[in-house]
Amino acid sequence: MKAMILAAGRGERMRPLTDHTPKPLLPVAGKPLIEHTINQLVSAGFTDIVINHAHLGQQIEDKLSNGHHLGANISYSPEGDQALETAGGIINALPLLGKDVFLVVNGDIATDFPFAELKKIRVDLAHIVLIDNPPHHTQGDFALDNAGNVTENENQRYTFSGIGLYHPDLFSKIPPGKSKLAPLLREAIAAKKATGQHYSGFWMDIGTPERLQELDDRLRKV
Repeated sequence: MKAMILAAGRGERMRPLTDHTPKPLLPVAGKPLIEHTINQLVSAGFTDIVINHAHLGQQIEDKLSNGHHLGANISYSPEGDQALETAGGIINALPLLGKDVFLVVNGDIATDFPFAELKKIRVDLAHIVLIDNPPHHTQGDFALDNAGNVTENENQRYTFSGIGLYHPDLFSKIPPGKSKLAPLLREAIAAKKATGQHYSGFWMDIGTPERLQELDDRLRKV
């Protein structure tokens, strides 16, 4: 199964750190943030990795190259200066991702989620990982029913982790260009073609300099 790391975000909340360095290359415990994710994926058996990029994206390619030194085979999906949003970025990368189900991971999260487990999941259109609502997103995004289907009708709502399995058919009706993932997920949910799971382990959205420092402190203690 191939994996894609979303790395095209501008990182506005990280400025001025991201004025001259793309957010995925910001250092955490002695190496770029994205390298931690690549190491986790490779350890879980995901060695064919696609990375999209926009703002200062060439720096990402220059730093990671083909990924062989990390045990990976990395391909790139450049989007120019204007990022295409999540769904648009995935659609742009579909020629590199193939016709089978693939994994997508946000490039600005940190987690100890066991990615290898996802290889056993049967996917219709989507399977997403939900986490407990963090302080900055207390309202949550989606819920799960007793059968593991994602729903918006339950009382207990969780936050989308930025980790998901997707079938290429999820994106078949959307033309190339800028587009968001959430509407596609909601269509799949309404059609009962989206499953999910709740993960209660470590997860962080590395969206601010303060959280970047918090992650650095955490990893240096391990």
